[in-house]
This record gives sequence, structure tokens and C-alpha cells, in this order.
Amino acid sequence: MVEIMAGLKRADQLFLRKRFLELRDWPTRYSDYHEPDEVGRPIDIHICGKYAVKYWEDFADRQVKILDVHLADQQPRR
Repeated sequence: MVEIMAGLKRADQLFLRKRFLELRDWPTRYSDYHEPDEVGRPIDIHICGKYAVKYWEDFADRQVKILDVHLADQQPRR
């Protein structure tokens, strides 16, 4: 994730960082759609400007885990 963010323009970094903080505080508010991961856990996807942010809310740890950030019109890296 650090590599992805480091490669972005400063304005995009700040934009995404602000949204990450908002996701931390209210993850369900920003979920645009869901898809299951390989074990069936629901993964939330949020379209944030030109980016797609994949995350899941870990209830046990009380954390939001950002899994991937990629351009919304492209497939995520595997």
C-alpha cells in the first residue's frame, strides 16, 4: 500500500488519506458495493474520485483494513 501511495501525486495522496480517515470513522457510509473474498468475507469497494478502494471492517480488531487502491476503471493487481 505504501508503494501505491508513494507513486501518486501529492494532491491524490492527501485526497485518499482524508478518505481513509473517514472510512476509519464510518466504513459502512462509504461502501458503494461488496464482493466476497476467497473465504466468503464481504469486501467493500468505495469509488473515491478516480480511485477504487477495497477494504473490510475487522469487527474483532475494531479496524478498517485497506486491501487495495487502484484506478477505478482498471482491474486491481493480483
